[in-house]
Amino acid sequence: MEEYIPNREDAFNLLKEFVENDSQIKHALSVEAVMRHFANLYGEDEEKWGVIGLVHDLDYDKYPEEHCTMTEKILEERNWPKDYIRAILSHGWKLCTDIEPKEKVEIVLYTIDELTGLITATALMRPSKSILDMEAKSVKKKWNQKSFAAGVNRDVIEEGANMLGMDLMDVIRETIEGMKKVADEIGLRGNL
Repeated sequence: MEEYIPNREDAFNLLKEFVENDSQIKHALSVEAVMRHFANLYGEDEEKWGVIGLVHDLDYDKYPEEHCTMTEKILEERNWPKDYIRAILSHGWKLCTDIEPKEKVEIVLYTIDELTGLITATALMRPSKSILDMEAKSVKKKWNQKSFAAGVNRDVIEEGANMLGMDLMDVIRETIEGMKKVADEIGLRGNL
């Protein structure tokens, strides 16, 4: 039997089946766009990386207490490839899984998941309310304000950047670039 390879449409339909929260959907679209951007940077499979990013928090809306565990179950029931599932589970390393990110796709997802939240919060604080005119230094300014976007785990982002062998500012810059591509869909065009 041929292995099922999910495409973007499959992934988006699955996302809509399990996630109703609008901000969760915007987060999924942000992560998808950034994963595609990094796949492009690394010469990797953009569709695969995007699909993994799109469904990485599939269970969070309905099963927050079983985050990652339910996603694994849902994807296995639908015959998703094991490497897709492993990549998705690895984003919860040390938080809700013991699956350490090893592959490039896993490390990128682990690194940028939390970062997209910090970037979104930063963009919404700007006079323009837009990501389109935002630079990495705006995010870095908010980095040490622990009360700002307090739910964002900055240690995970730093650890991920180190695992990628990238400077934190470069990771932030590239993540912003990825998110700019979906500014309208994620509500961050602002008043530009």
